Amino acid sequence: MTIPDFSRLSATALAAKIDGGNVSPLEAVDASIARAKEAAAGRDGLNLLLWTDNDLARRDAAALTEGMGKAGNGGRLAGVPIAVKDNIATLGLPTTCASKILAGYVSPYEATAITRLREEGAIVIAKTNMDEFAMGSSTENSAYGPARNPIDLRRVTGGSSGGSAGAVAAGIVPVALGSETGGSVRQPAAFCGIVGVKPTYGRVSRFGLVAFASSLDQIGTFARSVDDAALAMEIIAGLDPKDSTSSAHEVGSYRDQYLSLASSPMPLDGMTIGVPKEYFPENLDQGIRALCERSIDTLKSLGAKVIDVELPHTSLAIPVYYIVAPAEASSNLARFDGVRYGMRAESAALRDMYAETRSKGFGPEVTRRILLGTYVLSAGYYDAYYKKAQAVRSLITQDFRDVFGRGIDALFTPTTPTTAFAIGSVSDPYEMYLSDIFTATSNLAGVPAMSLPIGRVAGLPVGGQIIASHFGEATMFRVAYALEAALGGEAHQ
Repeated sequence: MTIPDFSRLSATALAAKIDGGNVSPLEAVDASIARAKEAAAGRDGLNLLLWTDNDLARRDAAALTEGMGKAGNGGRLAGVPIAVKDNIATLGLPTTCASKILAGYVSPYEATAITRLREEGAIVIAKTNMDEFAMGSSTENSAYGPARNPIDLRRVTGGSSGGSAGAVAAGIVPVALGSETGGSVRQPAAFCGIVGVKPTYGRVSRFGLVAFASSLDQIGTFARSVDDAALAMEIIAGLDPKDSTSSAHEVGSYRDQYLSLASSPMPLDGMTIGVPKEYFPENLDQGIRALCERSIDTLKSLGAKVIDVELPHTSLAIPVYYIVAPAEASSNLARFDGVRYGMRAESAALRDMYAETRSKGFGPEVTRRILLGTYVLSAGYYDAYYKKAQAVRSLITQDFRDVFGRGIDALFTPTTPTTAFAIGSVSDPYEMYLSDIFTATSNLAGVPAMSLPIGRVAGLPVGGQIIASHFGEATMFRVAYALEAALGGEAHQ
């Protein structure tokens, strides 16, 4: 039997075919499984997926088919296969954070974001590769080996959500979930030539997301189009009683607002887009600069007024981030001690068991950040480092408030300072940290931001970043929809 290929079909189009009876959920799942096997085959397999259970996915598809037969409506993602980053809890599949210390762990509960996607008919087919405990920018820190970029197998997918980004780019699934702490959705989206969305902090429940840095962590969406990414975000957004940091702020429809403007030749008329000079340094890759300038010209042609703005504390984002995030990580990861779940060393003495479990279970990058975080929180250093970093974080947040308070609707910047780099080419941790230099500010400030393809340099994808004010996702998507439509095929050339 020939398995149909849905690898380039959008999530909305596939759901419509399934809901209309033209494609069955089982056919969609089997096509996704076949594409995953193809992507994993050979010596240079992409290594994007860590955990799968094809029988479970097929049972879920059969159950959905039976339910649709009774109700007549399978939901907005009826039968659509999705992939989930390995730090988001799912029933039936392991949640290991790509770490040896959680080898074999299967969560007894599920993340709210997953529950909401299932309620709309989505079928989880895999857990994806990632940097261990989401600490990295290349998915090279995984205990299960690096993920490879579908565009160029010699290059990284980005990180830490590289497996999810790669799974969408490779056509395994049309939609995937990732998580962001300092750019871990937008950066791999840019490297893989797809759309990646980070919402406002509190917009999406963190219940079921394994904590790295709790004041920064968020769940985000990947897709090949703005429309699919917006739909997935609509579904997972909203208040959750299980997460006290989730917001009751109205979600609304991110898609309807743009669809009402889609026929307009000037869909951004009346909007003002800011271009922060700090994101366009003199040493920015000239190819990336040129593509950003083309996108800015396109925004103007769509009716937007574009003006230069300043975010003066941007240069402090990386040092602030690498104090705040490790500090919170050192606290959050203390729970992984071999006593309650996951890996456990055989040492008889309790203290030795703790030490051996954590030494063998955590990889070098996680260990580095735990040590750094413990240091900045220690007596005598808390005020000098952590407290001061939080004060500067407030200044970074105020920069965004000041800009948006002056009538700026959204900001446009490059997503990353470079295209995807070669696997193994960046050995200096600080150089790796700088790959998040254009993304970490949005996490520190808690504002929504997204990346979408705007072209290619030497065959490698380049992402353009759109940032909006707190709970300004509708505005952000409006700009993204318009820019994506105007660029068309040029976004992938």
